[in-house]
Amino acid sequence: MSGHSKWATIKHKKGAADAKRGQMFTKLIKEISIAARMGGGDPEGNPRLRTAVLKARGANMPKDNIDRAIKKGTGELEGVNYEELIYEAYAPGGVAIFIEVLTDNKNRAAADIRNILTRAGGQLATSGSVSRLFKRQGIITLDGEKYTEDQVMEAAIEGGAEDVALSDDIIEVLTAPEDFEPVLNLLNEKNFETMSAEVSMVAEVEVSLDHDGTAKALRLIEKLEENDDVQNVYSNVEIPEGFEAE
Repeated sequence: MSGHSKWATIKHKKGAADAKRGQMFTKLIKEISIAARMGGGDPEGNPRLRTAVLKARGANMPKDNIDRAIKKGTGELEGVNYEELIYEAYAPGGVAIFIEVLTDNKNRAAADIRNILTRAGGQLATSGSVSRLFKRQGIITLDGEKYTEDQVMEAAIEGGAEDVALSDDIIEVLTAPEDFEPVLNLLNEKNFETMSAEVSMVAEVEVSLDHDGTAKALRLIEKLEENDDVQNVYSNVEIPEGFEAE
């Protein structure tokens, strides 16, 4: 299982999933709005919007929320103009962190991110030094207590998935970016309910730390994720099997 999905599983076990659901929806709405603003409100003619809508559906966002977000982006409803920013950083122990930001105030976002990194002993990195350590990959997760790995694998492989794995009661489906949409659509057609679905940044090589080092890196990632301007955080920290967050 990718570190990104393992981290999501750990947060779920901590009981943070429901508490973070509203914040997750807010971030998804921002992504949908900016995609609609940049490429128009028709998902069929706007690949970025189509991917954002699929991600929102994968998180079980209501259709009305998605439609309103699109209308805010196209100007049919009053909305906020967001700016996209990328920050590359290192956490203590040499863990690479890739941070995607959507903000209406880039000065505030920059100051907040620097402050979070500094307090945790991290630092900003030069452009490109972190991004080269990751590749884009489709990741779809399902509840392993609700479905069996074989059930999901049959449908996912039919749709073109690269791999299916079960870990910590989470079934993870991996796809090439270009195969993400057909795999997700086929799972939906076969009435599988997804927990999450996105084209993510997956580390090519992970960094292994001791328990304390791993916990510190994850605390930093969590602080970044809690910031309203931060859209996504990806890292290459290896999360050991059975690791329990504090």
